[in-house]
Amino acid sequence: MLVLSRKEGEKLVIGDNIVITVNRIAGNRVAIGIEAPREVSIVRGELDQRDSVDRVSKDLAGAPNSAMLEHDIAVAGQAER
Repeated sequence: MLVLSRKEGEKLVIGDNIVITVNRIAGNRVAIGIEAPREVSIVRGELDQRDSVDRVSKDLAGAPNSAMLEHDIAVAGQAER
């Protein structure tokens, strides 16, 4: 993971077409703006994690119980990190 420090108004550029701007810093909260093409999906991390767990659960719905148990152990391990 690359960690960068930015001040209000400063930008980060990712690739050729994604720009992240630090709009406001207030206490321990940071407001950012993201400019990206419409085809780029932008989702808060906690929503993305939950969505991927839901997708895997749906994929495993017809799988034997041992596969579900292995999945649950893997998800629990990710939460501990």
